[in-house]
Amino acid sequence: MPTFEPGATAVRRDVLRGKVWSAHAVRVLADSPDALVACCRPGAECLAPTTWIEWLLTGDDGVRKRALPNLAAGRWRLDRWIWRDTVQLLWNPPGTWFSVHAFYDASDEHRLSRWYVNFQRPLRRTALGFDTFDLLLDLVVAPDLSGWSWKDEGEYAQGRRLGVVGEDDHRAVERARDQAVAMIENRDGPFAPDAGWAGWRSDPSWPATALPADVLTADVLTADVLTADLPPEG
Repeated sequence: MPTFEPGATAVRRDVLRGKVWSAHAVRVLADSPDALVACCRPGAECLAPTTWIEWLLTGDDGVRKRALPNLAAGRWRLDRWIWRDTVQLLWNPPGTWFSVHAFYDASDEHRLSRWYVNFQRPLRRTALGFDTFDLLLDLVVAPDLSGWSWKDEGEYAQGRRLGVVGEDDHRAVERARDQAVAMIENRDGPFAPDAGWAGWRSDPSWPATALPADVLTADVLTADVLTADLPPEG
């Protein structure tokens, strides 16, 4: 399986039933048997569903509500998006059903604004980077780890009803919930005081990460064209 040198660009993709739902260009900070750690700064290139982009630009919640039925039916199109507003640090251990994200403001102060546990399928390596699928449920954690709250439980329930989140996914997420909470309570992984994440800063000299040129050509903005290098499901 490919590994990535520090500083390399990798593409994180969400993939459902052989079709790409999103693609983000991230900068690899470390790639070890313990975890792949990457960073996303403002200016990073992405592909995202057009409904998600429209919702961000307009705030129209009706647009957002179309996203899950479209996902279940396999009807979506991707368009270009540029990451903005925050610096994101991602911790992706192999074989786990969640990843940990730390969000910082994009100013020179780099204040840690929140932690975010994203429940997702385990990573699969590709020549471009790594694939997963966001399982809709999230855990938002205070920067000082003093408390946390579940996010998008309604969308998660809808995703189960629509078949986007299967029964095997659901059982794995139930186990992963306990694992993630235990990690927070025990101050393990990136939550450990000696991990240094609370005071981490990205290097302002890093150029914005870019998606490979062939991913951004006009004829591959439909998701199915982007899956040529995917391994078989299962």
